[in-house]
Amino acid sequence: MMLLPGIGEIGVPTRVRLGLAIIVALIVGGIVGGQMPPMPEQPYVFAGLIIQEVLIGLFFGALARLMMSALVVAGQVAGMQTGLAFAQTFDPTQGQQGAILASFLNLTAVTLIFATGLHHLFLTGIVGTYAIIPAGSIPAVGDVAQMGTHVVAQSFRVGLQMAAPLIAFGLVFYLALGVLSRLMPQVQIFFVAMPLNVYAGLAIFAISLGAILSVWFEHMETYVQSLN
Repeated sequence: MMLLPGIGEIGVPTRVRLGLAIIVALIVGGIVGGQMPPMPEQPYVFAGLIIQEVLIGLFFGALARLMMSALVVAGQVAGMQTGLAFAQTFDPTQGQQGAILASFLNLTAVTLIFATGLHHLFLTGIVGTYAIIPAGSIPAVGDVAQMGTHVVAQSFRVGLQMAAPLIAFGLVFYLALGVLSRLMPQVQIFFVAMPLNVYAGLAIFAISLGAILSVWFEHMETYVQSLN
């Protein structure tokens, strides 16, 4: 719960997150109570099972948080292509400074999660994780590592796909500036064209914003549905 996008953000008060986690734990316990293993007699075995379930929950939450990193990749690439890579602002979803376009994409994505009801799928996905890894069972370390690696690679790929319009713009724009710089070596063409780079890049970013977020939303929805 403390890692899920939109629910486990740093901007959400700790008491709210804790209260929500307790409520969801009670609801999930009532739903999957019949799937629980019998109560062990030794206390240390019971404590070990609790720690194991917490680690599994952290793993699935971390996967969802890793998928949010696709927005960071897209924002950083868009910032570099528009000349705004050094325009930094505090990103409440990451808890640190980030490119201003990346922060904008993260905040817009969190709003999109609640506006479309995707957070409801997050909550039902918590129940679905018990079908993937039954309570009390130990997941294969190799499968966990492979799944984590796949999610990281997929998030990076989706981030580049989201930033594809800005990448194409940057290639064409800087190629044209390179040609002009060779034709007029006495003019600082890159310095002169910087305002045009920012204006044109922001215009393309605004036009393609809907497509950018729809690519990420489909990526996130596919992951959540795989848990249900």
